[in-house]
Amino acid sequence: MQELMALLIVHAIPVVFLATFAARVGLPVPASPVLVVAGALAAVAEPSLLAAMVAVAVLANVLGDGVWFYAGRAYGYRFMRLLCKISISPDSCVRRSETLIGRWGGMSLVAAKFVPGVSVVAPPMAGALGMSSLRFLVFEVAGALLWVAVFLGLGWLFRDQIQAVLDVLADAGSVATVALVVVLAAMLVVRYLRRRAFLRLTGVPRVTVGELQALMTGEAPPIVIDVRGDAGVQVDPRRIPGALPVSLKEIQQRRSQLPFDGEDREIILYCSCPNEVSAALAARALAARGMKRARPLLGGLEAWVAAGHPTTQH
Repeated sequence: MQELMALLIVHAIPVVFLATFAARVGLPVPASPVLVVAGALAAVAEPSLLAAMVAVAVLANVLGDGVWFYAGRAYGYRFMRLLCKISISPDSCVRRSETLIGRWGGMSLVAAKFVPGVSVVAPPMAGALGMSSLRFLVFEVAGALLWVAVFLGLGWLFRDQIQAVLDVLADAGSVATVALVVVLAAMLVVRYLRRRAFLRLTGVPRVTVGELQALMTGEAPPIVIDVRGDAGVQVDPRRIPGALPVSLKEIQQRRSQLPFDGEDREIILYCSCPNEVSAALAARALAARGMKRARPLLGGLEAWVAAGHPTTQH
């Protein structure tokens, strides 16, 4: 442990850069704690390093987020879907980023730095929605400066307490290393259990694309609802022909009388999110209002397109 701390002091600049860049490209690297420790070590051992740490951390933010921004601009909704599939929190990935960007615009790039599961998704979403490179750079640098200042500043302010913790860890040696591994493993287990519980909550019966097609050609066609938010529709403007645009938020908040309230018809809801989570949540909200025949479309819009069925534009 002593060797590790010595290594961090000697190689503080590359460590801060690599940890920050890795976190920004989506690797499970705890960049924030690294910056806190780096700030404390700079305050105790080498205050002159602080300005260089700020510079390399901001540069790593811009480079890492820039990769995703231009990937989102080039590949749009296809890249967003892939990114959310590999995300640690794929079910909330798109919804949370859509909410941030829809409500905050460019400032979402600043806020996303502090929102786990969204920080990697906001830049490609901004690119997919057509944000200009200059606007992206301005908000990205502002967000990076704020993020770096917060965590390096925390390390600087609480340097005595952090130094005491590091001393304890150094004295504990391998025991501390094992303890850190156990804590990290426990965090992953808790995350996994929460995700399983959430999937059980949204585990309503699905309807397949083939079943939907058969229903649509039958005597009593279903009501088809596109529950995506505005940002999701901007990223991918396609929709199933005849689908009504009623977002999940509108359904959950019961803003007004829905155009299909009181109708005893099959209701099929779809989204573009992993595990059809938004559609499943909307189906549960409708069931609570007495519409028991609401079901999500398995695979969502992507499954409909993959089956070769036509789409229209919003």
